[in-house]
Amino acid sequence: MARLLLFALCVLPSLVSAWRMGNPFHVRGRVYCDTCQCGFETKKTTYISGATVRIECKDRTDLQLRYSMEGVTDSTGAYKIKVVGDQADRICHVVLVDSPLADCKTVHPVRNRAEVILTRSNGAISDLHYANSLGFVKDKALPGCAELVKKLLESDE
Repeated sequence: MARLLLFALCVLPSLVSAWRMGNPFHVRGRVYCDTCQCGFETKKTTYISGATVRIECKDRTDLQLRYSMEGVTDSTGAYKIKVVGDQADRICHVVLVDSPLADCKTVHPVRNRAEVILTRSNGAISDLHYANSLGFVKDKALPGCAELVKKLLESDE
């Protein structure tokens, strides 16, 4: 009986803690240069290699930063960031940090962050989570953008 009690007091809490930690999450997304200054991805959009993004998780109560991890995009503008631990009581976003392109460094005012839910307490079973694409805006729109936007607007009618 004493061994069972000792097991319950010593081993079970560590098992519960390990279960709560679980596998790490992996957050994937892409970073683009809005070459037409449209505010969304188009045929003329390019994806940025070497852009820096950061996952920030803040406490829901006091909004203090509790977790932060940076990542860099690959040659296709994609990133994958590993997040260790369940962020159940936190609000998490992937945010733009930096673009290596001198003429595409302005952070888009709307596409500058994407919320990600990083908990298993909501029934999600996958370790892989996708974030919406994030964008920087090119200083000067590329030639042909006006025609592209006009064509897009006409197709909505």
